[in-house]
Amino acid sequence: MRSNKQIYPYGKQALDLSDLLAVFKTLLSPWLTQGPAVKNFEDALCAYTGAQYAVAVANGTAALHLAVAALDIAPGAEGITSPNTFLASPNCLVYNKVKPVFADIDAQTYNISLKEIEKHCSEKTKLLIPVHFAGQPVDMENIAKLAKAKDLFVIEDAAHAIGATYADGSRVGNCRYSDMTIFSFHPVKTITTGEGGAIMTNDKALYEKLLALRAHGMTKAAERYQQPANIEKGAWYYEMQTLGFNYRLTDIQAALGSSQLKKLDRFVARRRHIVELYNQELKGLPLITLPFERPEVRSAFHLYVLQIDFAALGKNRTQVMEELKAKGVGTQVHYIPVHTQPYYQNSYGYRWGDQPKAEDYYQKALSLPLYPTLTDRDVLSIGQSVREVLTKTI
Repeated sequence: MRSNKQIYPYGKQALDLSDLLAVFKTLLSPWLTQGPAVKNFEDALCAYTGAQYAVAVANGTAALHLAVAALDIAPGAEGITSPNTFLASPNCLVYNKVKPVFADIDAQTYNISLKEIEKHCSEKTKLLIPVHFAGQPVDMENIAKLAKAKDLFVIEDAAHAIGATYADGSRVGNCRYSDMTIFSFHPVKTITTGEGGAIMTNDKALYEKLLALRAHGMTKAAERYQQPANIEKGAWYYEMQTLGFNYRLTDIQAALGSSQLKKLDRFVARRRHIVELYNQELKGLPLITLPFERPEVRSAFHLYVLQIDFAALGKNRTQVMEELKAKGVGTQVHYIPVHTQPYYQNSYGYRWGDQPKAEDYYQKALSLPLYPTLTDRDVLSIGQSVREVLTKTI
């Protein structure tokens, strides 16, 4: 017999009629791809963040790949990023023949530690990729100072952090502290285009490189043509001037993104309210640590991650997740430290024990459901289920 129990996934998109109409309007237009909706979305991202340029791409991984590629870093150089992130953050370095180096996290914020970055900087270091984990901005002011002193590029991985603000009150993505910032618009992110991503920058030269890399390395800008004048260059003409990729976003996705972006501040406010409810409901529960937010920043709260002392609880994480699932509560783990993945162990010699704070964090991490369509009643129900599971020992 089918159960009517409410099932709460750890994350999901929040769509309404305005999103459906935006997509439907595009489907009725002459342009499904390579049309005006992409530029409209890019302009809206610039208006929202304060960055001068935006390049919308197929997904967040593509955004990272192209951002590193645009820097033309010589093979054999090193780039530093966090071990507490999704695979794409270091993979983009590997794609571009840059060695990924991991710097451990801060035990409170779960973001990359400035002190650990300093420890791992060497003459080979050319790039920093700080990750705004769970939507909380990294200490970009001081990372920018370090990068300037050591002549390093900076790409912010803000896949979790659109809608967040730095300590100075400005919005993540304005590239005030970096060469480029990337966003992801996967369905579990704060806004979605289905799949999609974007690269923000204030550097016109980088912007033009990114446009070419996004579309096979081609250009149709007559002022940049390289072929001699006697080659006929009609309306059909284009030149491939570098090796690029097909990382374009469709107009259908961009239309959805523009519609979603109008609701971003409301989505972030709702996420923050849900976090407050969770904190109230779970405060004082033994053997857990609630998420910490630096008082000077404003997190977008892509994730709500509890730290749970499973050993002291007398249950392992799998048991806790299964008990919560039986109560209709979906959970997830963000993330397995990247340096422990077999590829990075086999290719670069990284091992368990290399990043003790990230590894300790991982052993205790559990993400609860967090998305705007959760009602207050839903959140309190989930919180009560968590209390029941974490106070019932085996």
